[in-house]
Amino acid sequence: MNLLYNSTRNAEKKVTASEAILKGLADDGGLFVPEYIPKLDVTMEELKSMSYQETAYAVMKQFLTDFTEEELKHCINSAYDSKFDTEVIAPLVKVEDTYHLELFHGATIAFKDMALSILPHLLTTAAKKNDVTKEIVILTATSGDTGKAALAGFADVPGTKIIVFYPKGGVSRIQELQMVTQKGENTSVVAIHGNFDNAQSGVKEMFEDKELEKELAAAGYQFSSANSINIGRLVPQVVYYVYAYAKLLENEEITEGEELNVTVPTGNFGNILAAYYAKQMGVPIGKLICASNENKVLFDFFQTGVYDRNREFILTSSPSMDILISSNLERLIYTIAGQDAEKDAQLMAQLKDRGVYEITPEMREKLADFAGGYATEEECRDAIRTTYEKTGYVMDTHTAVAAAVCKKYRSDSGDARKCLVASTASPYKFIHSVMSAIDEKYAAADEFSLIDELSRISGTEVPRAIEEIRNAEIRHCLECDADCMKETVKEILRV
Repeated sequence: MNLLYNSTRNAEKKVTASEAILKGLADDGGLFVPEYIPKLDVTMEELKSMSYQETAYAVMKQFLTDFTEEELKHCINSAYDSKFDTEVIAPLVKVEDTYHLELFHGATIAFKDMALSILPHLLTTAAKKNDVTKEIVILTATSGDTGKAALAGFADVPGTKIIVFYPKGGVSRIQELQMVTQKGENTSVVAIHGNFDNAQSGVKEMFEDKELEKELAAAGYQFSSANSINIGRLVPQVVYYVYAYAKLLENEEITEGEELNVTVPTGNFGNILAAYYAKQMGVPIGKLICASNENKVLFDFFQTGVYDRNREFILTSSPSMDILISSNLERLIYTIAGQDAEKDAQLMAQLKDRGVYEITPEMREKLADFAGGYATEEECRDAIRTTYEKTGYVMDTHTAVAAAVCKKYRSDSGDARKCLVASTASPYKFIHSVMSAIDEKYAAADEFSLIDELSRISGTEVPRAIEEIRNAEIRHCLECDADCMKETVKEILRV
């Protein structure tokens, strides 16, 4: 049966999975959601023995029903290959009393690789299926990780160009170098004078700009998105939660049917929404613990039912979570509103106009699957240091936020269920923050001088992604003001 998709702001107009992937964002500014969340048609007993690639097919075929078996398997096998430094793709590591799902073994050492290594294949397959003749321009805002992972995925992919905007001074030095040294004739990187929310809002405005769409079409271009608003990003993320549960079962860490809590460091809400979708598919997940840093807009939302972005924007040591507008939350809002597109559109208009909205008591009742928590900068540093001192395991700043929140949640709630932590980036990616948390003597050191020291103290190999940028040539130097993003895109495309 064909599973169709509609906008969170208009439930009437239906599109296929491939059309939703191609468009990225609906014409009305809403996000594409499946009409319903499909159930897994394989048992956990069967999933236990499956490889990552086999699990990916079992999950994704349920969502992407207009892709043939051959097309989908080709996309999966092209994505999850030697680009990853481990055959298991997403290893599980037991750290004290929690399980860390390491999602950073791909080409750019962050969890975004899990979806962005497959999105270019899904997109180019979708273009062929829909007889697209225009060149696809991937337009993306990044708080640090999506940018590099999207650039790496789309570099020199025929029929595509990619333009990435990031906040100048709002990403780590290694994140910035990974982007500005990116090769590929079809790649462009632009630093904006503003924060991530400015970049994200600018990109969304361009998607909604009908005049710009006409100008681009006349020049032979059409926009698509590699941000987590694209359903082609979200569906592959569901896979690793299904895979993690099955592997914990295979390793006899949990028993069949035993509920597992999941803690996810959260910025744009896509990664934790994928865990929620996995639960809806039939994976026995208990609480979904949404971990925020000091930009705790989501924590406050889960506490009060009020989403309020009118607050100070704080630059933290976990920059991929320095976000005040969590775009993917809209998909959850649509769900808890009983798939009421009109109600969702009304709330999103309030967010755009006033920066705040409040959900109804009935909607709040439907958030029982979620718990919110946040960690301060001090708690994040403490989690990195104490975990290293006790176990020798080194985690990055984002994972540390999740680990600290997980610990607090257990202590405050008395919930004794086992917990999975989504480990979203390699410690090498945020090396200065990580090393100075372990020992203050590293605080004055240069990031690159710490690489070999981290390798030594953690007993891990320096990732390829880090080795590659040590002496790489800077290829992208473009900068612009936040209100000049549209003009910059037109200049890049010569429109």
